[in-house]
Amino acid sequence: METLAISINETAKALGVGRSSVYALIKSGGLVAIKIGRRTLLTTESIKKLAQIRTSL
Repeated sequence: METLAISINETAKALGVGRSSVYALIKSGGLVAIKIGRRTLLTTESIKKLAQIRTSL
């Protein structure tokens, strides 16, 4: 089964940016975050879409 969501730290590492940049992307709507309890997870679909947008610029 494909991973549907990953943590803030894993997202930052995958994108090669810092945690504060990930939070800024969430706030701007560039990444879709879901809360499960106290954890914030990012959908892998939104990460892939962001990466495709960035590489096509």
